[in-house]
Amino acid sequence: MTSWQRSGPLRILLLCCVAVTVCAEASSGGARACWSPSVTSCADCLRRGPQCAWCFQEDFLHGAEQSRRCDLPDNLRRRGCRPEFMEHSDVKVEVGATLSSTQVSPQEISITLRPGSEVSFIVAVKQLERYPVDLYYLVDVSASMQENLDHLKTVGIALSRRMAQHTSDLWLGFGSFVDKPVSPYISVHPSKIDNPCSDYQIHCRPAHGFHHVLSMTGNISEFTRVMKRQRISGNVDTPEGGLDAMLQAAVCQRAVGWRSEAKRLLLLMTDQPSHLALDSRLAGIVTPHDGRCHVVNNIYTGSTRMDHPSLGQLSDKLLENHIYPIFAVEKKQYQWYEELVNLLPGSFLGKLGVFQAPNLIDLVVDAYKRLLSEVAVSVSVEDKAVSRYWVSVSPLCPHGSFAKDQGCSGVHPGQAVYFNITVGQHSCADDGEDEDVTMLVRPVGYNESTVIRIHSKCQCKCGPMGQCDGNDQSSCRGSQGSVTQEQRPDHGHMKDSISDRNRNCKADGSSVNCSGRGVCECGKCVCEQSRLGVVYGKYCEMDDFSCSYEKGLLCGGRGVCVSGECVCEDGWTGDGCGCPTSETICQSPDGLLCSGRGRCVCGKCVCDDPQHSGDFCERCLTCQLTQQSPCKSVDCHRSQTLSQDEKSLCNTTCALYVGSIKDVSERVSCGRLVGTFLCVCAMTLLCGLVVVAVSRLLLQRRVMPRGGAAADLGYPCTGKDLSYIPTTNEKTVTYRRDRPPDHLVEMHIQVHKMPLDEHWQF
Repeated sequence: MTSWQRSGPLRILLLCCVAVTVCAEASSGGARACWSPSVTSCADCLRRGPQCAWCFQEDFLHGAEQSRRCDLPDNLRRRGCRPEFMEHSDVKVEVGATLSSTQVSPQEISITLRPGSEVSFIVAVKQLERYPVDLYYLVDVSASMQENLDHLKTVGIALSRRMAQHTSDLWLGFGSFVDKPVSPYISVHPSKIDNPCSDYQIHCRPAHGFHHVLSMTGNISEFTRVMKRQRISGNVDTPEGGLDAMLQAAVCQRAVGWRSEAKRLLLLMTDQPSHLALDSRLAGIVTPHDGRCHVVNNIYTGSTRMDHPSLGQLSDKLLENHIYPIFAVEKKQYQWYEELVNLLPGSFLGKLGVFQAPNLIDLVVDAYKRLLSEVAVSVSVEDKAVSRYWVSVSPLCPHGSFAKDQGCSGVHPGQAVYFNITVGQHSCADDGEDEDVTMLVRPVGYNESTVIRIHSKCQCKCGPMGQCDGNDQSSCRGSQGSVTQEQRPDHGHMKDSISDRNRNCKADGSSVNCSGRGVCECGKCVCEQSRLGVVYGKYCEMDDFSCSYEKGLLCGGRGVCVSGECVCEDGWTGDGCGCPTSETICQSPDGLLCSGRGRCVCGKCVCDDPQHSGDFCERCLTCQLTQQSPCKSVDCHRSQTLSQDEKSLCNTTCALYVGSIKDVSERVSCGRLVGTFLCVCAMTLLCGLVVVAVSRLLLQRRVMPRGGAAADLGYPCTGKDLSYIPTTNEKTVTYRRDRPPDHLVEMHIQVHKMPLDEHWQF
């Protein structure tokens, strides 16, 4: 199985352990999302999406093309298809029983999907206070690990004491590895096969891919005794076969003795990097690893026959067997393994300066504490169907923790983490048949999981008889295709037969076949196709486009056209489905329908009295209230002795009266202001003209000669210039000196003289 995830945002707040949400929303394109000329069967229709349905009612849209049977369920119903004759996209979820004693719930979920559909469900993962723990030591025993191996011989008792704070049930196991015992990884000289350390006068163990030494045991003394007997081995190249040995320790559950109820920790200790997949080609080993257990008599027998496992394969097997890996490496190899653990979910990496017991114990305890505080899930699906499904995981973390990747960190014992998981289907299998697929939701590091059984429906049942199309005429057409000599009738009988068949294609009172919109085949009308829409009916007398249009849309976009009439959606009526059936829109603020003075017609108030107007018939500018009106009485406003009905009438009527008077007074006041402004403007203009006329007259009278001649002005005229007359502007200035000369000197300055016949001009 292949593991993969696709994260998504947290969309719902869930307060219960298990909830189910089935999502199957219709496309905004409506019927266009379902209908297509290429749809010729129920299976084709349901592949269009989960919102589509197929009508297999025999007389539905009689004579129309088969593709018209595929539409939204509401549209099919409006066109006459009864619900019992509809094949839907059956999407459902069935949740198995939830046990309170389990850490992961529910244990099993069954879902039914069709292409384009999706379902959501909840998986709850609960932390327990204390768990039993299985810890398996997988140690590199190459020659460079001699000193480190000596330090590990005292780790058993100290670790059990330290882990007693977190668990009361600790079991330990042990295994060793070096590398594949083939060239060029080891020396194949006869003297070094059994003793790789012969050059150093040391007796070593033969190189091996993996040896299982001690199965899980709660006897710590036994673990210490086995550790003290361990010896080193040797190889030639630097990388070791740690990942190959790790896979065997994970999948060989019976040999190792993993307990089903325990937290499983696999501790890998090495001072060198590890071989990866394809490295074995150097030794001529090209067979990929099969991911199975090959330990016989505690010895890994497949080491020389199969390649090293890939990281994806190792990750799957660790998750499948609920193994939590811990890497204890020296400082110089830390970076290499740091990149490695990012590809193995739930891995923990520790950097040790030296492999001493205290450091190793701290590493194991820290890894175990993090294992309990971090809760994440991994979802896997069968390889054959991985491309046809998608998964989204959204965690809901408890109080005090926080989301991290696909899980929660900082979770305390006793708290539960809920995962909202959505599964969707892209497509069907290549053969188009129904299929059953298994999907697993595994919490990382837990020995429990949720099994999801997916039933993919790609075929149609179409009723108890299995008939998805009641409009098949192939048998009739086939009978016309070949006629034997013995069966061939005479021409007269054939003409009568054709005439009878054509009669079945004519409506009562009609002289043309199929209403002129189809052809008669086998005594039944096959309607022609129109670019405007669908033509159907026994005589092709109906269509879905000869209906009223509202705002450019057929039936206002709120219904479907059936037999030339709009069948409106709920809440709408009218020829073009443009009128709401609800009268709420016509209610005035006082709660009355059209203020009690009209009727609600197509969502608008039609007043009974033409004197009333307004959206709710609330205005009446010409109405005169009678003297009996409550508004004429001071008691209407001040008395506290009125009955409830009188108060209601008073409040309603007076409010309308005051509103009308206020409206009229505002209009009258505005008219008066305009008239006053125009009057003031006219009076100002008239006064200005009068003032100008009077001023001009006075000036003219002042400057005109009083006797009518220049002589009457009293000024003497000289013979020097008789055409001028003296004016008041002529001055004579005499200047005298202090010392007078022999005679007086006069200086005359003459100001301009006006001609006699010239008048003052303004």
